[in-house]
Amino acid sequence: MDTTPPSATDAPREGERQLGPVLASSAVTDTDVVGPESHPVGRRRGEPTRWWLYVVLTLGLVAMVMPFVWMILGSFKTDAEIRQNPTGFLPQNPTLENYDTLFGRLDFTTFFINSIVVAVFVTLGNIVFCSMIGYALAKLQFRGKKLLFALVVGTLMVPGVVTFVPLFVLVANLGLVNTYPGLILPFLISPLGVFLMRQFMLGLPDELIEAARIDGASEWRIFLRVIMPMCGPAVATLTILTFLASWNNFLWPLVVATKEDMYTLPVALALYSVSQNAARYGLMMAGAVVVVLPMLLLFVFLQRYFVQGIALTGIK
Repeated sequence: MDTTPPSATDAPREGERQLGPVLASSAVTDTDVVGPESHPVGRRRGEPTRWWLYVVLTLGLVAMVMPFVWMILGSFKTDAEIRQNPTGFLPQNPTLENYDTLFGRLDFTTFFINSIVVAVFVTLGNIVFCSMIGYALAKLQFRGKKLLFALVVGTLMVPGVVTFVPLFVLVANLGLVNTYPGLILPFLISPLGVFLMRQFMLGLPDELIEAARIDGASEWRIFLRVIMPMCGPAVATLTILTFLASWNNFLWPLVVATKEDMYTLPVALALYSVSQNAARYGLMMAGAVVVVLPMLLLFVFLQRYFVQGIALTGIK
């Protein structure tokens, strides 16, 4: 009888006896390994969500664009056609009569120049003065800084109608009625612009300012050469908001400009698009197209900086 004990290599290990059934039951083949992109359940769950998202975005785009398209097409219609079929889309008999009246019979060039002058100077004034005040509130230390900023924020909560009459009395006493200064000076600085520039400049590193001061740069040089080159998105945002508000301003020019040669485009369109107590809708739409066009061009040119300015300007 062979009594030789089995070698250690011939005897099954205790671990193998325990893990053998487990490994056998958990064995998988290559065909069982599939990526998440090929899983039928995952595909069925993802596609409906994207489809509905595209539908919602498309409907939102159509709802936003259709009024502008209808306005542009309506500018080529006659008043009789608009009154007969207000919901009509395409003009039955396209005509340039409205644009001919706008550019030929009315003093459109004067109105357009007035709007350009007022909007450009108001925008430049806000860029310069709001940036200066924002820099002082964000990076300089002086007594009464917090109180001044609290006044700026409080001014944002005051409706413009509240200060309309006192502001007109002040402009009239200064003899600025029917003048460019009367249309421009009250809007050279806006609380929203100061708040926007201050919030953006708070995010700029103080180390750059300290390094410039060590090199002997003055505060004016720091502001012009260090701070302002980094404020491109905020300046673009302020430019669009200010130009848009000034370009579309109606009530203040209507009150201050009492002579025809000082009318801006919104005032002129409101006054001349009504004839013998009847609205001239075609002329009104043609004028609206001309008024909207500069704003669209400005926004297309600065839209990238506008989005950056909105995204980077936070509550610090």
